[in-house]
Amino acid sequence: MGLLVKGQWHDQWYPTEETKGEFIREDAQYRHWITADGSAGISGEGGFVAEADRYHLYVSLACPWAHRTLIFRELKQLQKMMTVSVVHPDMLDQGWSFAEDFLGATGDTLYGNDFMHQIYTRNDATYSGRVTVPVLWDKKRQRIVNNESSEIIRMLNTAFNHLTHNHEDYSPEEKRPAIDEINSLVYSAINNGVYRAGFATTPAAYEKAVVRLFDALDDVDERLGKQRYLVGNTLTEADWRLFTTLVRFDAVYVGHFKCNLQRIADYKNLSGYLRELYQHSNVKDTVNIAHSKRHYYYSHDMINPTRIVPVGPTLNLDAPHDRS
Repeated sequence: MGLLVKGQWHDQWYPTEETKGEFIREDAQYRHWITADGSAGISGEGGFVAEADRYHLYVSLACPWAHRTLIFRELKQLQKMMTVSVVHPDMLDQGWSFAEDFLGATGDTLYGNDFMHQIYTRNDATYSGRVTVPVLWDKKRQRIVNNESSEIIRMLNTAFNHLTHNHEDYSPEEKRPAIDEINSLVYSAINNGVYRAGFATTPAAYEKAVVRLFDALDDVDERLGKQRYLVGNTLTEADWRLFTTLVRFDAVYVGHFKCNLQRIADYKNLSGYLRELYQHSNVKDTVNIAHSKRHYYYSHDMINPTRIVPVGPTLNLDAPHDRS
């Protein structure tokens, strides 16, 4: 995981020596919005209008943050309106690559670039910062709209409704405070918590992150014993934000990130909840465990220097669930 400094690529890991061994995630820099009429404008120019075949997603099938956007592309029936490029699962000395020698990797279908950092410098030749996915790209203006997954899924949730006539709402206004509250817990302790454990470079930082992670999983499991979903009995954005971590947990985070107090399969409620979400609509088509295992175990050689990718575990995500 490198970064660009004034448009120049540097293969540089996170500076955990400055944070007592703790991994600190940097905020996304591009935070523009697409709306139905382009009303969320930018100073000095018009807003980004929701139009068919104008926008493109750059994603990794391994990345839980990018996975959110693929799920919403399916749920909101945007497959024919929004094109996608999938990076290779290996993230090596040049960061995310557009190599195509792994099943499911598409290459850069817009510009034929070799690396994801070239998309960032295409947008801004002097960009400084991490090169992450997902990226929501405007093909008309040739620029990045947004690279913050939580904002991208909220755009996809509503901005294109007038084009798709799909009005399913995963973040309804009346539930927004409750959604935002549970999102905050899930993000800090679980979504990002697995990384804070896995990328920690001191025992104290690791143990702090793992304890907080499993305290939060225990809390969520208890909540799901009282109601079907995170916010009552209706699927919301909050569930999909949690799902992308849960579906990778037993295959990757238990072993690679040492998050091994329990597996998701060991939880009474979380295990069935995970299977229910996996089996919902076309969501399983967005899940690629092979990409996830390859990315983490092969790319992070500071954690797994042999780069051996484990054969297991067997996940049985298609097994029946008792959620109703």
